[in-house]
Amino acid sequence: MSEPRSPSRSFSDLVEIMAILRRECPWDRQQTHESIKDLMVEEIYEAIEAIDNDDPVELRKELGDLLLHVVFHTEIAREAGRFEIGDVIYGIQEKLIRRHPHVFADTRADDTSAVIRNWEDLKMKEKERNSVLQGVPDTLPALIKAQRMQDKAAAVGFDWKTWEEAWPKLAEEIEEFRIAAQEGDENQKAMEFGDLLFSLVNVGRLAGLNSEDCLRLTNRKFKQRFQYIEEVLGAQGRQLKEATLEEMDAIWKEAKKHLESGS
Repeated sequence: MSEPRSPSRSFSDLVEIMAILRRECPWDRQQTHESIKDLMVEEIYEAIEAIDNDDPVELRKELGDLLLHVVFHTEIAREAGRFEIGDVIYGIQEKLIRRHPHVFADTRADDTSAVIRNWEDLKMKEKERNSVLQGVPDTLPALIKAQRMQDKAAAVGFDWKTWEEAWPKLAEEIEEFRIAAQEGDENQKAMEFGDLLFSLVNVGRLAGLNSEDCLRLTNRKFKQRFQYIEEVLGAQGRQLKEATLEEMDAIWKEAKKHLESGS
């Protein structure tokens, strides 16, 4: 049993605490990279939620949870003789210096576009990739992956200049999905709907929007309004299944006014 201790602001203390937990806590001791990887993903989304809520107190806590996962994975690797925290810190510093030659060397980059082009060129050379899309992980959520692939294609010039130029393609995909939906072929319908979503992401991206952020905000708005319906019906002693669509729609419209006014 380790001696009682108090928290500090020291990064090395955090690393030491994680090492102690790996030795002395049954749960921490049995974890592997595989067993905690989904927990790390969950923490990332909780941090994103704190950002969306503009909640600095919660964001501080969630960033701490993310930092814990960095230390946790590194301790597992250290025990296996693969790498340690100093290697992680050195590696990211080395990459930042190497990937920013316009800051730490004599390469010119006068705007953001030039920085992105230089970054992608360096990644292609360093990793000996045959495609600019190889760096987009297959495990990304599909909406985020669509936007990242479009970003990377745009960085090498494969892009429309404005969302207005991309709009006819979106209109074309809408019509193709409508026809596929009417014809009823499930495979074709799925393919055309995917094309429609991809084009919609592209139009949003060119308009300066992040599709994942936009849909997440809409999901939150839907949740708030739907829960308002549940609350109103609950106050009446009724369940959703006891209300008609017309009744629920009327409460939905009331929810829009109520929630948007902040009352």
